[in-house]
Amino acid sequence: MPQSEPPASDSFQVVAVAASAGGIHALTVLLGGLDADFPLPVLVVQHLDPRHRTVLAGILDRRTGLDVKLAEQGDTARPGTVYLAPPDRHLLVGADGSLSLSQSELVHFLRPSADLLFESVAGSYGARAVAVVLSGTGNDGAMGVDAVKSRGGTVIAQDPGTAEFGGMPEAAMGTGTVDFVLPLEEIPAVIRGLVDR
Repeated sequence: MPQSEPPASDSFQVVAVAASAGGIHALTVLLGGLDADFPLPVLVVQHLDPRHRTVLAGILDRRTGLDVKLAEQGDTARPGTVYLAPPDRHLLVGADGSLSLSQSELVHFLRPSADLLFESVAGSYGARAVAVVLSGTGNDGAMGVDAVKSRGGTVIAQDPGTAEFGGMPEAAMGTGTVDFVLPLEEIPAVIRGLVDR
C-alpha cells in the first residue's frame, strides 16, 4: 500500500532545544554527542540571567565539535552550528533559515521563550523539525512542542528522572505530544538516528 506522506528520512532540517535550570550540563551532554559533521543547525533557548553577559557559547563550544555562537539578528542557520538565544532576546527562525531576535513581551515571565522558538520552528519547518526539551523548572516549551507536533514534527523530552529539574520535560510530556522520553545520554544518538535514517 503506498504511503500517503513522504518518509521522514531526508526531511529533517533543524533541531530546536529548550533548557533552563540544570540545562547547561544537559546541553553539554547533548551537544557533546553530536559530531562536527552534524548536518543540521541547532537552535537553543537556555534561560539565562539577563543582567549578566553570558559566556555560555564559549563553554559549550569547548565541549562539542559543533560551532557554538550567540545568535545575531540576520544570521542564517547553517548545518553544524549551534545558535544560542542571547539573554533577554526571543530567538525566531524563518522558513529560509534566517534568524531574528525580538524583545517583544515576556512569555510565562521569560525572555527568551522556548515556546516562541518552537512555534516559529513549527511554522517554518513543519514536519522537518525536531524539538527537544531538557532539564528545567516551569512549563516553558509545552505549548511549543504542541505546535511542533501539530505540524508533523518530532518531539523529544529528557526523562525527568535523569534531569536535574524535571518540570519542563514533565510539562512537555503532559501535552501528550512527545514522541520519545529518553535518558539524557541517549538523546544525541536518537537525534543522529532520526537525521541519518
